[in-house]
Amino acid sequence: MRRAMGGTKFKKHTAASLNNKVRDALENRGGGKDGLNDRKGGAAGHAKFQCPICKQQAPDLKSMKMHFDSKHPKESFDESSCVNMHALHGATTVGVAVKGSAKKSKK
Repeated sequence: MRRAMGGTKFKKHTAASLNNKVRDALENRGGGKDGLNDRKGGAAGHAKFQCPICKQQAPDLKSMKMHFDSKHPKESFDESSCVNMHALHGATTVGVAVKGSAKKSKK
């Protein structure tokens, strides 16, 4: 690491500080009660579709089709019978607990 001339500040970031910045931007943690609600995905949950038989959630219809084939082989798969949780509850949460999720306005 190189030091700036005449000061104690480093010119380069350490590997640990860069890893911490990446972790803070990507991990969903903190945020108090709003953060806990965010990690759970709010009322809708993070997965979009819900199986009408067992209430298992899946992120998309392709995954829901695979779920039906493996867990309910005797039932016929109908896309319209799957409950769209995001439409029902007004989408999922927006990432309150992720530090780098919201751009902060400069005033």
